[in-house]
Amino acid sequence: MRRICLTLPTDRACEATIAAVAEEAAHGARAFGAEVRLLILDSADAPARAVHRKAVEALPPEPGVVVHHMDEDAQRSLLREVISRSGVARPEKVLDLLLPQGVSYGACTNRAFLIAEALGCSSTHRRDSDSRYQSADGAPVFPLHHELESLGLPASEAAGLVSKRRLDPAYAHRPVSLVGGSFVGEMSVDVEEIRRLDPAVYHEVIGLSIPSGQPEIWRRSLVESSFRGAGTTPYTDDLTTLTLVAATQVDMCNIAFDREVYGRVPLPPALDTIGSDYFLIHLVQNARLPGVLHNRHIINYHTGERRSDSGFLAYQLRLAKFLLSTRYLDAVYTRMRAAGDRLLDADGHVRAPTVADHVREATALDPTVNSERLDVLDRCYRSLGGRYTAAADLFATRRGSLIDRARADMDDFALLIDAWEPLTRTARRTGPTAASSAASL
Repeated sequence: MRRICLTLPTDRACEATIAAVAEEAAHGARAFGAEVRLLILDSADAPARAVHRKAVEALPPEPGVVVHHMDEDAQRSLLREVISRSGVARPEKVLDLLLPQGVSYGACTNRAFLIAEALGCSSTHRRDSDSRYQSADGAPVFPLHHELESLGLPASEAAGLVSKRRLDPAYAHRPVSLVGGSFVGEMSVDVEEIRRLDPAVYHEVIGLSIPSGQPEIWRRSLVESSFRGAGTTPYTDDLTTLTLVAATQVDMCNIAFDREVYGRVPLPPALDTIGSDYFLIHLVQNARLPGVLHNRHIINYHTGERRSDSGFLAYQLRLAKFLLSTRYLDAVYTRMRAAGDRLLDADGHVRAPTVADHVREATALDPTVNSERLDVLDRCYRSLGGRYTAAADLFATRRGSLIDRARADMDDFALLIDAWEPLTRTARRTGPTAASSAASL
């Protein structure tokens, strides 16, 4: 029986999402005969964790669905065991990169990947704590349907299951390694206000995320499409495309990867950096591994915390870190794009050492560019006034550490890539019993 991991990382109360994702898991088991391991990685505070425990206990039993609810103590216990058995260098550093003190979009997903390996899963399917599903004819529209339908199949077989085919026939023998959709609804609340206050400032700030050298007409188009997902058009009928999926077309709340990808290369574990968890999407596209793009988009939703002053400052810091990290990540993406098929070995597997080399090469870039980017942010944010002045003050206070940290994050990423395959192999040997035992702690 095919075993898959449907994972929900969370650091906030989300009992409604737990119930909704459990319903999606049940659909996967019923419609595809899969064994679905629903993995809830709980980094919320104690009161929220208690709410989550009750939500899990209230879930109706579903044939083919096994729920694993793991708080950080349980995650740390399993990670320590895997790290110790793997024999990787600098085990405490590796543990810190996998389970840091702070918010890391890449680290929480890396933990899901490793635990999915321990559970013996063939793929990982990620949702977010604020995920809500669209509906059709009164029933939820689950992305898992398309993910299970195509993921892992040779592209030549998946071609008969999709609405459109935009894939070079030269890649038809390669497996579908990624299936994803985006979100619909309001754009990111954290940048929407900038756009509303001053469109020119918005274009300058978000333009920092666009690789240099792009023609101005393309830059403007990319800025306009950033942070907007799939727009506001609601779902009416399925539309799927077999293609090389671009990171701009999907969202990490609505994505699935085959283990042949994440079993070889992790995500960057950078702290407080939005977008860091999109690395594997770029890797899959640049290695010319097929994907399926679908329109079962998640409904975008922002919690009240994101609209608070403290939430605002936290996100603006993560946005600033993202804009600094793109200096290095864009260089890696350029190298991977040039490597193309050379990112794969003779058996079609991703060459992790090659990716690590590209990451290390990027660390040699001149950090002066990031100093100039912070100058742009400072000028733009102060022109907006109000709480953007407070954000500019925060960036100024941390200026040196922000620049240093953006480069150090790449060193950490290269170190984790080196350790990753021993970790995933060990996790798979550790087996589902250890993961299930940790979940019950």
